[in-house]
Amino acid sequence: MDSNLRLIWKEQRISRAEISRRTGLSRSTVSETVDTLIQTGLIAEVGVAPSNGGRPPVVIEFRDDACAILGVDMGAAHVAVALTDLRGRVLVWERRGHPVRTDPEGTRALISGLCETCLANWPPGARRLVGIGVAVPSPVDPAHPDRLSEVVLPAWQGSLGLDVLTKRYGVPVMVDNDANLAALGERWWGAGREVEDFAYIKVATGVGLGHVIKGQIYRGATGVAGEIGHLAIDPNGLPCVCGLKGCLATLVGAPALVARARALLADHPESLLAGTEPTLVSIEDAALAGDPLALALVREAAEHLGIAVAGLLNLMNPAMVVLGGGLARLGDVLLEPLRETIRHRTLISSLVGCEIRTSELGARATAVGAATMVLEAALADLSLFPAVARRGNQR
Repeated sequence: MDSNLRLIWKEQRISRAEISRRTGLSRSTVSETVDTLIQTGLIAEVGVAPSNGGRPPVVIEFRDDACAILGVDMGAAHVAVALTDLRGRVLVWERRGHPVRTDPEGTRALISGLCETCLANWPPGARRLVGIGVAVPSPVDPAHPDRLSEVVLPAWQGSLGLDVLTKRYGVPVMVDNDANLAALGERWWGAGREVEDFAYIKVATGVGLGHVIKGQIYRGATGVAGEIGHLAIDPNGLPCVCGLKGCLATLVGAPALVARARALLADHPESLLAGTEPTLVSIEDAALAGDPLALALVREAAEHLGIAVAGLLNLMNPAMVVLGGGLARLGDVLLEPLRETIRHRTLISSLVGCEIRTSELGARATAVGAATMVLEAALADLSLFPAVARRGNQR
C-alpha cells in the first residue's frame, strides 16, 4: 500500500490501470489497495480519463489538503512556524524574533504558541495533523535527536525539551539540524529539485551547511556533517563559540558583520549605517542601496565564504551550491564577489560543473524543510497519517 500511495502522491493524478502497469501488480490487487486508501481520505476518484477503447479509466487524485504538517524553524535569534499541506505549500506562516540561544523556556513557550496560532488559522478548521518537524541551530545525532550541543547552545543544557508538543497534539515530533532541513526543502520544492548532489549554505547568525548526496541528506556518523561554520579560515583569528579560533562563523555570521561595521563606522561618516546601531538587516539594506561601507563588508564576507566554498567544491564536487539565510537576499551583490573568490581558489573542472545561486524558498526554507521531513517519513510509513492510523486501530 505504501508504494501505491507514494506513486499516486508523486503523479498527483493517475488511473488504477496505470498504477497496475507501473507497479506490476494485478488490477484486482491495485483496486483493493485503492479502495482502502480512498476510505482514509488521502486519495479520491475524480472522474475518468479519455479511453482508446473499452471502459474509460477512473482517475485517482492525491488529496494534498487531506492533512497538514507543522514545520518549526528554531533559529539562533528567531522562531518561525509554517503549517503546510501535503505538497509543501504554506497554509499559515508565523515568525517572531527571540533570543533563542539564551532563553530556552521562553523559546519553548513561543514554539508552542506559534504552533497553536497556525492551527487556529488553518483554513479547513479541522486538525488532521501528521506530525511536527523541528529545525534547530545545532548538530543533531540521529540516534539522540532530543539532545542539543552544549557547546553551541549552552543555556539549553543539552535538551530540546519539546515533549509537550507530542502530548498536546498526539503526533510525532521529528528533529534535525536547520541547514540540513533547509537543504531538504530546496531538494523537494526549491532550487535543488531534480539535483542529486548539491550543498545548501545558510548564512545567518551562524553559518551552516546541508549536503545532499545522491538525493539524500548526508548527516555523517553522528550528525555533525556540514558544520562549515566551524571550518578554520584564520587559525590566529577571533575565538568562536565552539572553542576554536578563526572559524568561518567569526568572519561571516551576523555578529561578525555587525562588529566589523561598528569598527569601520568612524571612517565612514557618510554611510547609511552612520548614527545607527547596525544589524545584519540594516547592513543588507544599505548594501542593496549601494552604500560603500556595506558593500565593502559584503565583499569581505564573500571572500571568506568563497574560501570555504572553494574547498567544498574541490572536496565534494557538488552540481550546485545554494545560498540561504539573511545574506542570500543580496543576490548578485553577494554572488559576484563570491564567484570571483571561488574562481581563484578551485579547480576549473569543479567550478565549471557547479551552479552557485540563491535559495528559491527564501526565509521559509528551513520551516518548510522541517515539515518536509515529516512528509517524507509519512510517505515511507503510512501509519503516520492520522486517517490510516485510525483505520488500523478500528480493525
